[in-house]
This record gives sequence, C-alpha cells and structure tokens, in this order.
Amino acid sequence: MLDVLIDTVIDSVKLLPFLFIAYLIMEYIEHKTSEKSKKVIQKSGKFGPFLGSILGIFPQCGFSAMAANLYAGRIITLGTLIAIFLSTSDEMLPILLSEAVPIDIILKILGIKLVIGMIAGFVIDFILRKIVKNEKEDKIAEVCEHEHCHCEEGSILKSSLKHTISVVIYIFIISFILNTVIHIIGEDNLANFILNKPILGPIIAGIVGLIPNCAASVLLTQLYLSGVISVATMLSGLLVGAGVGILILCKVNKDAKENVKIIGLLYVIGVISGIFLELIGVTF
Repeated sequence: MLDVLIDTVIDSVKLLPFLFIAYLIMEYIEHKTSEKSKKVIQKSGKFGPFLGSILGIFPQCGFSAMAANLYAGRIITLGTLIAIFLSTSDEMLPILLSEAVPIDIILKILGIKLVIGMIAGFVIDFILRKIVKNEKEDKIAEVCEHEHCHCEEGSILKSSLKHTISVVIYIFIISFILNTVIHIIGEDNLANFILNKPILGPIIAGIVGLIPNCAASVLLTQLYLSGVISVATMLSGLLVGAGVGILILCKVNKDAKENVKIIGLLYVIGVISGIFLELIGVTF
C-alpha cells in the first residue's frame, strides 16, 4: 500500500507543471474570447447547434453555465443548449494534454463530441419546430449571470493556479483509490469486468457524468487513461457531463419538469452514443 501511495503522489506531482501550463493557455483563451462567444451564440439563430458545438469544444470553463442562462431566457434554442452540453469537455482536455496523449487521439475524441452534439442539436430543433410552431416564449428578464469559478476576476495566473491545485487534488484522490483497487483486484480482472460489458459500461458512465462537478470528468478520463474503460465508455460520461451547466440550468430555469426532461434527454443521447461507438468498435 505504501508503494501505491508513493506512486500516486509522484504521478500527481509530475502533472503539476503540465496542468498549470494547460490551464494558463485555457484561461488566456477564455478571457479573450468569452464575450465574443456569447455574442456569436446569441445571434446564431437556426445555426445555433452548429456554432454551439464548435464553441463548446474550446476550453471555456463557464461556457456551459452561460448557455444555461441563455436558454433560461429563451435566447438560444434547446438544440443549441444540448449541442453545447454534449460538446463541452470540462477537465478532460487539460488532463489529456498533461498526460501527453497524442494530439491525433485528442482531436478524434473532441471531433466525436462535436459531431454528436451538432447532430443531436439539429435533430432536436427540427423536431421541436414541427411540434411547436410560433410559440417562442421570451424570458430574457429572468436571465442572470452565474460565473461559478469567477475566472474573470483577478489575474489569469491566480485562476490557473486555483484550477491546477483543485484538479490535482481530485486526480490524487481518484488515482489513489483506483490504484488501490487495481492493486487488490488486478488490472486485467478490473478491465475485463468493465470492458466486456459494452452496454453496462456506458450506462454507468452516463450516471457518473451527471455529477455537476469536475470530479466526474477527472474520474472518467483517469479510468480511460488507466485502461480500465474504453474510449466509448468514457465518451458516454463526458457527453452527459456538462460541468456546472446542469446545476445552473436547474437554478435559473424555473420549470423543474422541463429541467428533468432536458437532463434525461442529455443522459439518453450520451449513453446511446457510447453504446453505438462501443458496438462499432471505436478504439483509440
């Protein structure tokens, strides 16, 4: 057990400089583009799912929260909201970068999330236009800004350091638990238990993805990097996971039944996508 603890500490500390650099770049991008992204989404109209899914894959920690606010005010469509939620990567991207995962694999993962988000968004909007005609409800007065991490306040160095420390703590805890389980059960036994269940894996991963916290994406990404779950299973959870977007949606959108339906829709799309990717044999 002592060896497991030492290895976990060493592995976590090794990630510190790479995570910090990744978050520093992400914070810079967000500070420079967040307002522009918001304006683009507000004016997107029928092209919302297309633009939303593209902007969603870029590292902007408050983007899903912003989308939830815009949807609560009916400034964007449900399809656009779902497209953004599905494409948002949360903590997956910095972890993959810090672990030196080949860039082509990272691009493939982001590309799959983008395509699924875009297709789902357009299909949802198309169906809703057929079912509900000329019933656009204006709730702009209800919209308020909820910046969960206050990244826009202070220097990007401080924000980057805060994110880095927070995620490293999560990585350490999750890695220690995972390494302990692997040490006791055995890596092959654990991997076979999950990987040989192509339907159960995505279903469980989707439930994990519903946790409105970056710990969910950290856990799923670490399990994938450890070879315990497949990329399809990881994507199931990451497609469902929208960071604090779901939490903000439940807070600002007063229709609780609608929120449950949106969360359910997000879960179904993520799990079905993961099962499909598993069945067609997508592996990286």
